[in-house]
Amino acid sequence: MTSSIDLPEQDAPRYVRLTIELIAEITDEQALKAAALTQVADDEYLDDEERAQAVEAIEVDPTGSLAHFVDPVALLGGVPGVELASATWESATTDYDPDDEGWDEYEVK
Repeated sequence: MTSSIDLPEQDAPRYVRLTIELIAEITDEQALKAAALTQVADDEYLDDEERAQAVEAIEVDPTGSLAHFVDPVALLGGVPGVELASATWESATTDYDPDDEGWDEYEVK
């Protein structure tokens, strides 16, 4: 008995969802906020409305500043045979205790 597996044609695009979970400790909130504001000011791809929203979000919650340094193009840009099709990301505060064995890494506050 022969089993048949339907494989995509060699030239057909195949999409892969890459999920990365990072937990970062903010050690200097003011330095992060200042760097994020500079990053937003220098971002040539933001229009004025998007820039104003980003600045307001950083001012309200500096912990969200980290999201302005995520660059999926830089992550995959040098990988041969791969083209970034879509990317979304967010930052959220989480309770994290590296010494707590019961800590749930997928629970977001």
